[in-house]
Amino acid sequence: MTQAQTVAELADYLGGVVVGNGSVLISGLGPLETAGPEAVTFLANPKYASKVAETSAGAVLMAPGGERYGRTAIEVANPYLCFAKLLTLFYSVPYQPTGVLPASIVSDTATIGDGASIYPGACIGRNVVVGCRTTVHSGAVLYDNVIIGDDCTIHANAVVRERCRVGNRCIIQPGAVIGSDGFGYAPDGNGYYRIPQIGIVVLEDDVEIGANSCVDRAAIEVTKISRGTKLDNLVQIAHNCQIGEDCMIVSQAGVAGSSKIGNHVTLAGQVGVVGHITIGDNVLVGGQSGVTSSLPANAVYSGSPAIPHKEWLRYSMVMPRLPELKKTVKALEKRVAELEAKLSKNSQES
Repeated sequence: MTQAQTVAELADYLGGVVVGNGSVLISGLGPLETAGPEAVTFLANPKYASKVAETSAGAVLMAPGGERYGRTAIEVANPYLCFAKLLTLFYSVPYQPTGVLPASIVSDTATIGDGASIYPGACIGRNVVVGCRTTVHSGAVLYDNVIIGDDCTIHANAVVRERCRVGNRCIIQPGAVIGSDGFGYAPDGNGYYRIPQIGIVVLEDDVEIGANSCVDRAAIEVTKISRGTKLDNLVQIAHNCQIGEDCMIVSQAGVAGSSKIGNHVTLAGQVGVVGHITIGDNVLVGGQSGVTSSLPANAVYSGSPAIPHKEWLRYSMVMPRLPELKKTVKALEKRVAELEAKLSKNSQES
């Protein structure tokens, strides 16, 4: 943990502007509700602006021009991002390499980079390359011919299967599996013939894979997760998918085989994407949506099947009223039938 710094020093580090007392010493961070006089907090959502008046924090990260209720503020364009940077500054532990520790299993043909850390119980197969300053924790398994880049962290019990490639600065959380077999079977009478999955997975630089997530190897070529993309816990990416750069795929989302997802796409929790479709750049898909066809770029979608979000809002407003509307329609049908009967009788009498 870094030493205490003044508000002015933190503002300089963040490129922000101090409004109030820049000499206050800050030694940590905390939420608006519980931060003490030696902590800095942040206001990212204007909905909680009134809490600034109640906080005991020594300083508040906030957007320029916001009401600070007499509190010392560091005005920055993106308070949430700056809060994250201060968390890194105050609480990140400098990397200290351990080398290859006893009780790890490392093949004689593996190449271990300078400053790497291999913990007891890790298993590293033949012809594996582990980059410089990369950490492989206990219970992690790297199959034969895997390549791991520099400055990566492979957490406990994660698995990277044969021939898969991981770029630089990637993080694979506990229990994740990279390169599991794709779900491929050919119908064979009353049963199924297993299709060999001979492709690989490629994770580009700065990719993060959440705990217990799975990225399946391609049937023939490559399943690719592009630079900067982040997968939450319990995410499934099927074989031959191509995921673009800087995407956010949230917990329990699943993408079926051979789908292509553009850059800067967000799939919220429990989104399901069918196979062999394309989602354009800068798309946001709301939670629990089902994507059953390709989606054009630069839009927000919700629902199952997923449709433009504004349309879904209109539909969702109608849904709770359907029982009432059904009764109304039945009543109208009855009245129309009665009127038709009267008209028919009058016509016959005349």
